[in-house]
Amino acid sequence: MSRYLHRFFVWSAVALFILPIVWMFSTAFKSPGEIFHAGANLIPQQISLASFQALLNGELPILVANTVFIALSATMVSLCIAFFAAYALVRYRFPAKLDNLFLLAVLVVKMMPPIVVAVPLYSLMNALGLLNSQLGLVLAYQVYTLPFCIWMLLSFIRDIPLEIEEAAAMDGAHLLKRLAFVVFPLCAPGLVATAIFAMILGWNEFLFSLLFIHTPDKFTIPLFISNFMTEDGTAWGELMAIGIVSSLPMLALAGYMQRYLLRGFSMGLK
Repeated sequence: MSRYLHRFFVWSAVALFILPIVWMFSTAFKSPGEIFHAGANLIPQQISLASFQALLNGELPILVANTVFIALSATMVSLCIAFFAAYALVRYRFPAKLDNLFLLAVLVVKMMPPIVVAVPLYSLMNALGLLNSQLGLVLAYQVYTLPFCIWMLLSFIRDIPLEIEEAAAMDGAHLLKRLAFVVFPLCAPGLVATAIFAMILGWNEFLFSLLFIHTPDKFTIPLFISNFMTEDGTAWGELMAIGIVSSLPMLALAGYMQRYLLRGFSMGLK
């Protein structure tokens, strides 16, 4: 009896997560008339690509390019800073436990709601002349991605035996050479896993895009999605279609990097 009850709860949980996705796909391929027709049909009576055509005829290519550039740039900046920061925190000893205080500060920043730092960031971006610019948005995204990358890379670098670096140092390798040819290759699966999650954070970010970007030619996909919900109504077909389109790049990235993702997780959990 307990086995069947367990299966019931498992499949109920699966249905709870899968049904909204199925409904999104179903709505995206319905005609506008069928979407607002009385009654709910899971299977479209007639396959319609009108919602996707409306997106392709609009600003979708520019939106995808903006989102990819900003999310990828924010990820690369975070990885570069977090790699050196995590290495220093693992390999060096700081007076008065400043390393622990730094990690606590990073954790606090990560736990804070983004709206808490939105006003100071807006004032800073305004003073630097970075409002309504992709560079300003990349720097603002560090509030999300940099603390996450530092904490992720800490565990990966800790798993690298110190003896390997010491052997390289005895062979005459200086610090930068050890980082480039010893630490970086061994930490590569962890870097890939961290990059994927940081990329997803940047890809889905909405609040800072809403606050700092004002012109449509610089919109990101999450910011553009909000335009489908207005006082006049909600364009459900286009909303579901862009939900599918915006999910595919991250799903493709995670699927392509699955081998490195699993290796990164296994490395960090040792």
